[in-house]
Order: sequence, then C-alpha cells, then structure tokens
Amino acid sequence: MSNGTSPQPTPFHTLGIVGTGAMGRGIAQIAAQAGLTVYLHDLREGAVAEAQDFIGGMWSRGVQKQRLSETEAERFRASLKEAATLEDLAGCDIVIEAIVEKLDAKQALFEQLEGILDEGAVLATNTSSLSVTAIASTCRLPQRVIGFHFFNPVPLMKIVEVIPGLRTAPEVTERVAALGQAMGHFTARATDTPGFLVNHAGRAFGTEALRLLGESVTDHATIDRILVDQGGFRMGPFSLLDLTGLDVSHAVMESIYHQYYEEPRFRPSPLTRQRLTAGLLGRKSDEGFYRYLDGKPQVPEEAPLPEAQPHPVWIGAEDDASRRLLTDLVSAAGWPLDSGEVPATDALCLIAPLGEDATSCALRLNLPAERCVAVDMLAGLERRRSLMTTPATQMQYRDIARALLGYDGTPVSVMNDSNGFVLQRVVACIVNVGCDIAQQGVAEPATIDRAVELGLGYPRGPLAMGDHYGNRRILTILDNMLAATGDPRYRASPWLRRRAILDLPLTSA
Repeated sequence: MSNGTSPQPTPFHTLGIVGTGAMGRGIAQIAAQAGLTVYLHDLREGAVAEAQDFIGGMWSRGVQKQRLSETEAERFRASLKEAATLEDLAGCDIVIEAIVEKLDAKQALFEQLEGILDEGAVLATNTSSLSVTAIASTCRLPQRVIGFHFFNPVPLMKIVEVIPGLRTAPEVTERVAALGQAMGHFTARATDTPGFLVNHAGRAFGTEALRLLGESVTDHATIDRILVDQGGFRMGPFSLLDLTGLDVSHAVMESIYHQYYEEPRFRPSPLTRQRLTAGLLGRKSDEGFYRYLDGKPQVPEEAPLPEAQPHPVWIGAEDDASRRLLTDLVSAAGWPLDSGEVPATDALCLIAPLGEDATSCALRLNLPAERCVAVDMLAGLERRRSLMTTPATQMQYRDIARALLGYDGTPVSVMNDSNGFVLQRVVACIVNVGCDIAQQGVAEPATIDRAVELGLGYPRGPLAMGDHYGNRRILTILDNMLAATGDPRYRASPWLRRRAILDLPLTSA
C-alpha cells in the first residue's frame, strides 16, 4: 500500500567525465567526495594524469588544513580512475561532457557515447550557453540527455543548473537533480532557454554599466565604487569584466542577445567590441578597463571634497522618507534649512528623482536648474552618496552639495545628468530581467533568487532586490526611463508591473 510519498530517484554510482580541464576536474573532485567512482577521459595524452595529480593535491591540502582525514583522501584518490578510451566508460551510469563549447563537437561525442553506454545511462552536458535540446537532437535517445551546468571553481561555487531539454524524461531530471544535491550543491532547475538561469539573470549588471559609460555619465571606476558601496555588490561590473576577460564576456553578451533575437534588454555595447579588438582583455592582458601592475589594478584616487561654508539648503524630495533623510543630514551638518514653499534666491536645491534626469525633475518642479543638484536616495545615505547635476548647474552649487553630502567623511560621487543615476539604472535592470525570467517560467521565484546569490554573488536575488528597494519605486524608475529614452530595453516586465500595482512581493509565485 502506498504511503503517499514519491519514490526516491535511482542514485548514480559510476560517473564518467569527458574533458579534464578546470570544469572537468572540479566536477570529478566533488563527485568522488560524494562517494561515486569517477572515470576520467581526455583526448590529450597525459591530461588525465595531470587532473588526478591536481585533484589529489587539493585533497592533500585538505588534510593539511584538517578539513578531511588521510583515510578519506586516500579513498577519494582511489575512486578516480582513467578511461583511456571512450569504450572504457561503458559501465558508467552517467557521463558528463566538459569539452569545447561547440555544438557539433558535443553532438558528435554524444552520438559516439550512445553506441557505448547502456540505454539506461544518462548523457549530461556542462554547456553554459548551448541549447540542450539542440545537443540532444542528433541522439537516438534524446530523452536521456540533460544539461548539468556547474560554475567555476566547481568545489567553491555551490550551485549547479539542471536543465532538461524539450525531450528529456522527467525521471532523468529527478535523478540528476538528486545527484547535484548529493554533491553538496544547490540544484537550480531551469528551462532550456538562452543563458539558462544564472547567465540570463546576469545580463543587466554589465550591459547597463556599459551604457552608463557609453553615455559619459561618469567613469568606470566611479561606477564600480557606487555599485560596491551603495549597492552592496562584491565587485563592480568593470572589475568583473576585467576578471572574466572580454574574450569570454563579450562572446556571452553577443550569444545571448542573438539567441533572444535581438531582445533590447540584452543589447551588448560597442565599447567591449572595440576593446576586444584592441586586445584590452583585462587581467590576462595586464590591461582592460583598469591597468594591472603585478596583478593589482591601478585605481585612480577620488578627488578630495571641496570646503564650503554652511549654505541655505532647500529640499525638493517628493517622498517623505527621502525628505526626512535629507533634512536630518542638513541638520546634522549644522547647515541652515530653507523651509519655504519655494527656495530662496541663493539656496542650494536638492532633489531626489526616480528614473528622471535632474534637468527634467528641476523643470517639472519649477526650480532654478542652475542651483539644482539631484541626490540618489534609492539606497539611502549610508555608505556612499551620489550626486547628479544638470547641464546648467553652476559649479559653486555642485561643490556646495559635495561638501554638504560629505561633511561626515562619507564618500561622494558626482556624475553628469542621467535618467536614473548609476545605482537606480543598474538595479532596476537587474530586477526587471529577474522578473521576466519568472514571467517566462524559466525557474521558480525562490530558485531564481538563490541561484543568482550563489552563481553571481549579488547581495540579493533580483526579485528580493526589487522588494528590498520597493517594487513600485523600481517600476517608476523603469517607466520614467522608458518615457524619456523611448528605448524598449527599459519596458517593465508584466511580472513586475502587476505585483507593484497590487502591492504584492515580487517573490510571490
């Protein structure tokens, strides 16, 4: 008699890996640690022995650091075996390919393996960008082909995407998801769409930062500082592009953009194509957006804050929270607050637009543009403060605003007029792409957020990020940017619009 519970997926015992580069080695390491016997195959002579030595060295360091015992390390080493030929993989329950990222090469390999493996064996691809359905399309049994996409370095990046193709059998998906969990990784189930889940969700961070740079809103170092300090990201987008290398990053940008038939949200920047052509790849070429000396980025110092005597300040923030924060700052600095309905003739006018540029906001509020400075209030005023001037803002008022906002030693960034500042634009685009991933049904909301936190290192997943900053504020930013630019890149996802209007969290299914 059934107890009402679903049967546990049949576990895998013997795993084959084709390709022993960084990804193959990492997968082999965690598979062995999970108790599987692992067979390694590589066409290059000596590659398997190098991989075994490398992985064994990792376990030796683990013993030295008392993370595992010598007995465990020996057992793990014994479970790594060489498959000199593909035929030596015949007894494997599952084979994972980690070879070159070319469709024809992966198809050819799987066609060969189909003639070797039992019909019940699973064929998994570690592809990061190719269609799982396309890889399976030339197989005799496409129902046993699945995407099993790890992230580098595999032992440290505790996430794996499980991507069934359109013809993958449900039981194969269940078995592979259970394998990922047994390896100690969060298994993010996603549909077979371009970029899958994590690479899809990561499209906004770099591309919107590149648009800001391309529009001369500010320089790359300032954008990085703002997103790290105000946004809480571990690394700025230009530091990340340099770390990854433009030869990798630009190709992914173009690939996902074209796979989505030129979807404006994923539009690459001509800046990266030019820099790629010039060989400015990043750390690997000692110069990218930053120059590198002995592996260390040469980051320009920030300009010192100007000195200014206390000056009357009029606050034109339209929401109560922003008005209160700015009022408290003026009071704490000991500067006089102009509380009149309209600003006095010499008062600095502080405004706090969402998605508007300073020029439009000043004119809409009927304020003197030459004395207006906009403050980004999306993240409050804690770790860094961002100011934006209109083209008419007089330099003395810009400097007065910088001195006021930096009176307590908090760093201040100044940028040219832009619809949405730096943080607003990047955050709104991240949230919007995440919302559209949910709208497309690529993955469940909780999976989207957890996968992005683990795979991209964002301070929050995109849906939780939208709820943190306020989904209505994010919607306002996007709507104002779309109205000002006419660029469909900024059209709000239905997932965002409906939940913002209904006052529901973006994380709700």
